[in-house]
Amino acid sequence: MDVTTIGTPHWPHDFTRRLFAIIDGRRWHELGRVFAADCVYQRPGYPPIVGLADIERFYREERIIESGVHRVEEVMAGNDAMACWGSFQGLSRTGERLDERFSDHYRIDDGMISARRTYFYRAAI
Repeated sequence: MDVTTIGTPHWPHDFTRRLFAIIDGRRWHELGRVFAADCVYQRPGYPPIVGLADIERFYREERIIESGVHRVEEVMAGNDAMACWGSFQGLSRTGERLDERFSDHYRIDDGMISARRTYFYRAAI
């Protein structure tokens, strides 16, 4: 992402479209276009995933999802933080149908995600 676009009215929507186009398109070699090299990704059920190489490995090898589409309903952003929420529908690597609501929170540094935290809408406690 071009850093100069941050702060314009459309930057958070453009950024989330780019992020999920890369993820849903399984274009793992492009993750470095949105994630900083030292990014930390926190996701329920996994220890923190630290660094671009481990984030890419997670998507290629550990993530249970085979294919699917994120549908973002809303995006909010400040100077260095962003949040979005929506739903995901797809298939797991074992062929199970997936239909999940999610929320993501991001820290943005120099136009890249330096921290990402994902939440799912399930009863936990």
